[in-house]
Amino acid sequence: MNKPVLPISSLSLRLPKADGSIETYRLAASRSFPAKLEGTLNRVAFSAAHTVANPLADVDPWLSAAVDWDKTIAFREHVWDLGLGVAEAMDTAQRGMGLDWPTSLELITRSVRAAKARGNALMFSGAGTDHLAVEDAKSLDDVIRAYEEQIAAVEKVGGRIILMASRALAKLGRNPEDYAKVYDRVLSQVREPVIIHWLGDMFDPALNGYWGTADLDKAMDTAVAIINGNAAKVDGVKVSLLDKQREIDMRRRLDKRVKMYTGDDFNYAELIAGDGQGFSHALLGIFDAIAPAASYALSRLAAGDEAGFHDVLGPTVPLSRHIFKAPTRFYKTGVVFMAYLNGHQDHFTMVGGQESARSTLHLAELFRLADKAGLLANPELATQRMKAVLTLRGIEA
Repeated sequence: MNKPVLPISSLSLRLPKADGSIETYRLAASRSFPAKLEGTLNRVAFSAAHTVANPLADVDPWLSAAVDWDKTIAFREHVWDLGLGVAEAMDTAQRGMGLDWPTSLELITRSVRAAKARGNALMFSGAGTDHLAVEDAKSLDDVIRAYEEQIAAVEKVGGRIILMASRALAKLGRNPEDYAKVYDRVLSQVREPVIIHWLGDMFDPALNGYWGTADLDKAMDTAVAIINGNAAKVDGVKVSLLDKQREIDMRRRLDKRVKMYTGDDFNYAELIAGDGQGFSHALLGIFDAIAPAASYALSRLAAGDEAGFHDVLGPTVPLSRHIFKAPTRFYKTGVVFMAYLNGHQDHFTMVGGQESARSTLHLAELFRLADKAGLLANPELATQRMKAVLTLRGIEA
């Protein structure tokens, strides 16, 4: 018997191909997911949320950020409606790639206010050292003071902390003892347990050699020792190495009080599902782009329907691997493009001018993969907007 084929919709457009030709692409039948969480979740799941730029602001995008605060907060409301938490002012929000610390703190302040208005919706916020220029960091004490300043600012507005990786520490930290000095000092002062973020250098080249070595096995030894030594101060660790086996290995070594939050945008479905020895929770940039599908899939997993979980989340993985392909640090362009296609913002303009960071071919393939996974909430609108972008880039769609 032939495998059943999904019906094709009546929508079509002309998309460029890698060989330079143009094809007529016909959309598949769309899937629909609930706009609000149905049921419960048995995983803690965060979406690292993007910021919506203000396209009418008279700024130079490479030099300063202009944020549409209403649309930015509205997107967080969308995420909370789906039962997901918001990881605020992280790299997905273009922290360090267009979003500076003062703007990040305003974003955190506004989001905390919105979360509290909903009865303390789940939200953690990034605290790092990015207001300290790497060239100005002369000692580990400089790094510690920078962390302390941002942590105090986030806690003052009522926020929970995600302890972000530090470019300054990557420059100055030479060995495990240096990292232990910084993390032990900082963690001893936090008001509530934090999430520690291990961000790989594929996301930020300035973090090469984090934990004092380029040897990832030794780096993990250092990270695990620091985390387990401060387990009472650590809610969990988010690992963004795009290496599922390393995440599994680390997960099995963590103190039982410490959660593993997968940051693996290549292998999240199987890591969240887990195995006989455990599972990962989630803190993912891709959950910004696929929030309705992620919410529904997670609700199926909680209901004991693992097949339903994989049926929904599995087809999203090829899209995520495409969005996060090397150079991985430009993944934010794909995340924001999905928000544009799905009507969460009225333009494809980004903080820092990052809408230019991916090619037309990349965006065309993103559209195909999103369609095949049933992730275009309104296919007519998405097709219209894809055509507009193609026209702007010289392709009559």
